Amino acid sequence: MKKIVFIGLCTLVFIGCKEKKEEKILEADLEVVQVSETPDNEWKVLFDGTSFSGWKGYLMDSVPNSWKIEEGAMVFYPQEGEGANLVSTAEYTDFVLSLEWKISEGGNSGIFWGVVEDPNLEEPYETGPEIQVLDNEKHPDAKAGTTHQAGALYDMVAPSEDVTKPVGEWNLCEITINHKENLGKVVLNGVEIVSFPTNDEAWDTMVGDSKFADWKEFGKYKTGKIGLQDHGDMVSFRNIKIKEL
Repeated sequence: MKKIVFIGLCTLVFIGCKEKKEEKILEADLEVVQVSETPDNEWKVLFDGTSFSGWKGYLMDSVPNSWKIEEGAMVFYPQEGEGANLVSTAEYTDFVLSLEWKISEGGNSGIFWGVVEDPNLEEPYETGPEIQVLDNEKHPDAKAGTTHQAGALYDMVAPSEDVTKPVGEWNLCEITINHKENLGKVVLNGVEIVSFPTNDEAWDTMVGDSKFADWKEFGKYKTGKIGLQDHGDMVSFRNIKIKEL
């Protein structure tokens, strides 16, 4: 009788251990599924630090020689007489764009979206709105008005505060463009500094009150390319990725 009880207990222990083991396996499987669905996996790398794949010069078939890859960053070295704006080969409509930028002393550059390559238009800023990249301390644009300072929706919406890091340091910039929610915003170094509508009468009013009022193609395209500006000053970009919404 005791042997039967002992065998029964062993069987129960074995079954219990097996069930726990199966539960652990199931939990592990669930954890794998959860990890695969994390937001980070929605990001698409636009620049991996090793090649210009996915980029080209505006109205060009290749990347201009003035752009180099150094220490995992794309670096622009200005050359006289050469227009060297970069654009993505792919087009985007609703997205979050994340990148780091570093500007040279007294430097100026910018980040565009909604860029359409038109042979009749010489510059990407003729179609694409710009988020300003600037040395706020030494570039004269910063003194011309707050809508020209780093992080601004250029000539339209000023940053709520200056959160830029000193020249020579990297700034983390996240730009959201969501036409479905009529929302655009800029988060610079972890602080939301700019927000704006993207496609209603308020947007039209902002454009009408800016230097772009008479530019027929400016800000007209919900879908377009991402652009990085050649403004004649050395600038660097790295860790570029995008998440479509």
